[in-house]
Amino acid sequence: MAVNSVTNQIYVANKGSNTMTVIDGGTNTVVATVTVGSNPAAVAVNSVTNQVYITNRGNGTVSVINGATNTVITTLAAGTSPYGVPVNPVTNQVYVANQSGSVSVIDGPAIP
Repeated sequence: MAVNSVTNQIYVANKGSNTMTVIDGGTNTVVATVTVGSNPAAVAVNSVTNQVYITNRGNGTVSVINGATNTVITTLAAGTSPYGVPVNPVTNQVYVANQSGSVSVIDGPAIP
């Protein structure tokens, strides 16, 4: 789960359904359900770019979601069974921890 403190949106990975739920933190209501990759695990938000990153352990990818439209911008290769995904909002780099013990560094996509 991750929170965008600027927009007050909460993002929750739904492992069993390959989706991510978006919740409005002000009203505690679901505003969107976004289909992502297989077996989503960890979520991070770059509040500067309003992009959401979610690791997909089942297919070794990271889905990048536009936080304004709640749509997938792109899906990036991330390594073997990624599970952790912190993001540096200053550099817009995403650090993906993989089950193999490696860390993939991904340059976040430009703001669409």
